[in-house]
Amino acid sequence: MKVSVRYFASIREALGPRETVDVGEGSSIGAIRDVLIARDGAHAEALSRGKALRTALEQVLSDESAIVSEGAELAFFPPVTGG
Repeated sequence: MKVSVRYFASIREALGPRETVDVGEGSSIGAIRDVLIARDGAHAEALSRGKALRTALEQVLSDESAIVSEGAELAFFPPVTGG
C-alpha cells in the first residue's frame, strides 16, 4: 500500500518536504519509520531511533503503534517546532 510521508523542520531540511513509501498492509507508524531508516544514510540519520520524534497520522498526533491505511498521510517532526 502507498502512504504519503511529510517531513517538517530539521527533518524536512534533511529529506525534503515529502515522499511516498510503499509498505505492507497493516503496517504501524513504527514499522514505516524502520522502512524509511533502511532507505539510505540521510533517512537513517534524520529518523534514527535515538532521536525523539513526534508523529501525526492524518493530522492527529499518534504513537508508533498506530496502524496506517492505504493512502494515509503520515508526518514526522521534532518535538518542538517553531512557527
